[in-house]
Amino acid sequence: MVNVAKLAARGRSHTGLRLIAVNDAAASAGLYPGKSLADARALEPGLHAIDADPVGDSRALAGLADWCGRYSPWTAATGLEGDGSGGIWIDISGCAHLFGDEAALLADLRGRLARLGYSARVGVADTPGAAWAVARYGHRANVPADGQEAALRGLPIAGLRLPGALIGDLDRLGLRQIGDLLALPRGGLAARFGSVLTQRLDQALGRVTEPISPRQPQPSLRVRMNFADPVGRPEDIAAAAQQLLDVLMKKLDELGRGVRRLMLTLNRSDGRVDTLEIRANRASRDAVHLWRLLEEKLARMPEDTSEDNLVDLLILGVLRSEPLAARQTKLAGGHRGDAPQTAAAGLVDRLSNRLGGDRVVQFQARESHLPERAQLAIPALTGSLTTAHPAPERPRPPRLLPRPEPISAVAPVPDDPPVMFNWRGRRYRVARADGPERLAAEWWRATAPLGEETRDYYQVEDDSGQRFWLYRAGPYEADSAPPQWFLHGFFA
Repeated sequence: MVNVAKLAARGRSHTGLRLIAVNDAAASAGLYPGKSLADARALEPGLHAIDADPVGDSRALAGLADWCGRYSPWTAATGLEGDGSGGIWIDISGCAHLFGDEAALLADLRGRLARLGYSARVGVADTPGAAWAVARYGHRANVPADGQEAALRGLPIAGLRLPGALIGDLDRLGLRQIGDLLALPRGGLAARFGSVLTQRLDQALGRVTEPISPRQPQPSLRVRMNFADPVGRPEDIAAAAQQLLDVLMKKLDELGRGVRRLMLTLNRSDGRVDTLEIRANRASRDAVHLWRLLEEKLARMPEDTSEDNLVDLLILGVLRSEPLAARQTKLAGGHRGDAPQTAAAGLVDRLSNRLGGDRVVQFQARESHLPERAQLAIPALTGSLTTAHPAPERPRPPRLLPRPEPISAVAPVPDDPPVMFNWRGRRYRVARADGPERLAAEWWRATAPLGEETRDYYQVEDDSGQRFWLYRAGPYEADSAPPQWFLHGFFA
């Protein structure tokens, strides 16, 4: 049996093995991060040291930041710190009232983290810098509005998130608290220690803004459902998600907008967060259609009703929406107008959400005369589905080869269509032909100067009724080599 009452994580540095993090029992024995492992064992022989896992710790911290989405959609991990801890930003602007007030939100946050096995310090302030400092060095969690300067004066300079070397230089000059810096001329601080010191000070005091990017895209609108008793049965989770979808559709109807991207977040009792995302080809407020997409994702989730896997919070958020005007309804139900387009868009949505957004594509017209460049395959969910493209001036074959294939052709007159050609070891005699249609590459493409890819296309039909699309590469010149012929597609 191994006694793990005093536990530490060890990591290798340029001077050997050192402690990366310690638990409370080890800290009470006088151990701390940065202490050499040899000295730590000499001080506490019963210490149990394990290898540090910074990659796993970062992954766990990111997952915990997602879990904090129950308090605000705006969360971000600050990363691992030198003492083995990690921090998370949470912007609770406009969210505290959902829990009563800020004090109630903090109490709920601390309680849930404790039940998950985390010890945490919390700081709330008007600026990220002040909240960071108070959470690590302050005695009060909540800084009053515009009270950053008073709250920061007695805190150590390390609360400004400065480089270790700069903190050491300031310490040697007797500058150990943030209040010591506030008493000095600003110009002298910048000249002596550089702009990083004054920048961090201004950010903490709110003199300059400090932009921090959220970890997840922020929903423009979201609804949530808390469960007094966590649920685990798939049918209960599905029923709750469907209720949230109905509420969300009513809110979008009031705003005159439709959904393009929707995300369902499931917060579980063990701190794990599962997210399901659906996308629509066009803006929609059709709750039946959107629920069908979401239900398929829910059905593919593994069923686990163990106590640690129960869901205690559902959040449904709109990641992308677009204006959606009201449509005329029919007396028999449904809407007038674009029934074929609506049906096609619904099919694309179902296939894309089932198979993957990049596996279902649509063709987008492109400014090019060359057939293989006239259309571009793009994910069908990236834009509104189009059922037709501008038709070219002359017919095009419904089937094109992946790339034109060389053929040998016989043409009595160089500028005339061939009377016979061989393709893949088989001979075809031409009975009828139409052409030529001259196509050239775009002059602005550096890889294809004007005239380099000039093609003369012919529609030809053989004596069995098969129709082909052939072209002769380059204009014919009497003193040049015989032109090269290619087969590019089939009409029938």
